[in-house]
Amino acid sequence: MKIGISVLTHTGQSIWENGLGQNIFYFLQLLRELPFVTDIVLLNCGDQRSLPPEAEALAGDVPLVAPRELAELPDVIFEMGGGLDVEWLDYARARGKKVVFFCCGQPYVGLIEPSVFQRDGYFSRATRCDEIWILGKDRALMPMLRTLHRCPVFEVPFLWDSTFIEQRIQAVEQAGLRFGYEPRSARGETGPRGLRFAVFEPNISVVKCCVIPMVVGEAAFRADTNAVRSLHVLNSAHMRDHPSFSFMLGSMDLNRHERVRIDGRHDFAGFMSQNADAVIAHQWQNDQNILYLDALYGGYPLIHNSPWLSNLGYYYADSDIEAGAVQLLRAVQHHDTDHKYYTQRARSFLMSLAPRANANCSVYARRLLALTAENAGVPA
Repeated sequence: MKIGISVLTHTGQSIWENGLGQNIFYFLQLLRELPFVTDIVLLNCGDQRSLPPEAEALAGDVPLVAPRELAELPDVIFEMGGGLDVEWLDYARARGKKVVFFCCGQPYVGLIEPSVFQRDGYFSRATRCDEIWILGKDRALMPMLRTLHRCPVFEVPFLWDSTFIEQRIQAVEQAGLRFGYEPRSARGETGPRGLRFAVFEPNISVVKCCVIPMVVGEAAFRADTNAVRSLHVLNSAHMRDHPSFSFMLGSMDLNRHERVRIDGRHDFAGFMSQNADAVIAHQWQNDQNILYLDALYGGYPLIHNSPWLSNLGYYYADSDIEAGAVQLLRAVQHHDTDHKYYTQRARSFLMSLAPRANANCSVYARRLLALTAENAGVPA
């Protein structure tokens, strides 16, 4: 079986600019484990002839080719990282090939927010694919996708591997820094307990926004002014002068005590190794996030509302500010003593997400074989 996966290349691209790039290469890793997958090709929907530097080593000998330059059509085509030309997809399907829209982004927001806020978005002809694959975070939106695209929708496991975060850890260590949570005893610190918190929400959608994490930090600070040494709000510099954001910031005790730092975009490993000890996160209908996994991998306290990770980190439900503040204070008070067990549990969970894990390979293999069974003359 030959597999094609769409990618979108552009100038100055980094694997860290969004989670989708990493999703693609974890999927590629898994496909390499399947004995019936004989060839993989990356379908280049962009304007560059190469992948981001961080991805080249992982891609190995997998070719990057524009779809119309292929000598032979893939048996299964995944629209994943870049939108594929509908006429080309129609041609491939007419030749008996299968097309899957592997939807890793939040499909409701991807459709609605560009319409409501009049900004750029992407939506291709709905009837271009044979199946849609989604991740668990979008399970509630399966009926919407089935209705729009008029085809079956299936859930597949979320994949994660330490390859990319380890690349950044090596770079950080070469610069003389250290990634990973250090207990106070290792840092040689004394005096009142307190941690430096960071908020990494991208602030380009209501799905992942900094407002709730900031208010969680504020509530914890009001309960214990020693708990929050600083609150770094990344990806927020563009909002600094907006009246609503400025009003909220001005109302915070944390800001009046000069504990809030408004900042731009930074990579996770580089920033945490220099400026923060813990992460406050919030999501709406998007509970599977790579940043959460990178934080757990580093043993950092993760204050979050992801039901997927409710048994890991410091979980608060929904948008419960008070519960989030309680969990933040719990992390400040107990993470040093619980750190070893916390990290062991996190690493055990992360292993279950590995592209090479038998359980994950089995699900993807069965889905691929069911998809292509009709072409092979086997009842699905």
